[in-house]
Amino acid sequence: MKSLSEEDLKLIEEMKTEEAVVLNMSTLTEEGVMAVKNAACERLLDQRVEEKMKSRRIGDHLNRFHVAMPKLRDDKERLPCTPQVVMEAGESQKTEKDLEDENGGAGVYNASLKKKYILADESWKDDIIPEICDGHNVADFMDPDILNRLEELTSEEDHRRKAEKEEDDFEIEDEKLTEEQKKQLADILKKKALLIQEHRLKKSNAQNRAAVPRKFNKDKKFTRERLGRDLLSLGLDPASAMNRARSKSRGRKRERCDDVNDEQQSNKKLCLSRSRSVLAGEGFKDSSQKIKAIKIGNKSHRKRNKDARRGEADRVIPTLKPKHLFSGKRGKGKTQRR
Repeated sequence: MKSLSEEDLKLIEEMKTEEAVVLNMSTLTEEGVMAVKNAACERLLDQRVEEKMKSRRIGDHLNRFHVAMPKLRDDKERLPCTPQVVMEAGESQKTEKDLEDENGGAGVYNASLKKKYILADESWKDDIIPEICDGHNVADFMDPDILNRLEELTSEEDHRRKAEKEEDDFEIEDEKLTEEQKKQLADILKKKALLIQEHRLKKSNAQNRAAVPRKFNKDKKFTRERLGRDLLSLGLDPASAMNRARSKSRGRKRERCDDVNDEQQSNKKLCLSRSRSVLAGEGFKDSSQKIKAIKIGNKSHRKRNKDARRGEADRVIPTLKPKHLFSGKRGKGKTQRR
């Protein structure tokens, strides 16, 4: 108010009426904010009470209300009083909101739920709750030097690995290998690793790979030349095996029925009948024979379907009256037998 000009002060004085209320407040220091809130709430409550008093239904409820007004026992004025100890404790004590603002704000500050505990010793509040297993405290079985022992084990393991790396010489029966033997051993180990990898690959893909005849093998792994080389590497004569594989001739192709001469009409009819039987399906003579066979098969399944069996091997006989549901229960007739 002091920093306002004369014109602003004059305008404020003109706004003061019986209905209007002028209050001082500051949003910067939050001084007078609660007074403004309380004044606004009181005026709103008075307005609502006046509206209800003007309504028609208020006469039905007035007899239910009784406002008791206390009488003064003397002329002494008794104002509300707050003890000085409470005022000092309120000024010195910080709220959780103040602690949260001082320690990083929301999401960073975690309020302690143990600081209000009433214990014989204040240092007990931060003690960790023991873990009990089978009636025993787990902390009693912990080794205090377990971390030091772990470091010793890790250092010992590192020294052992370094020592193994330094010993690069291969030894067989306490004899050191020469450079040529080392090279041969490395080649053997590499070849062995490749064979194992190839075998594992074939084994993993065996379920998803169809069995392809050898003549359709695109990799050309199984040839006569390879057979000869393998036999020579084993110290065997491949001449007889090569001649036997070369002399194997393919079977003569079946002649088409359309290329027969007039003199082979009987063979043509036989060929046509065979092709017709194959087209009819499943080795039947014609379509009528196939339809008849299907009808016979369906008729044989009819009895099994009536019994609600899953298949020919289904031998389940359901219990129509299970004992646990029907034993000990009497009907509507005689009651002499219990």
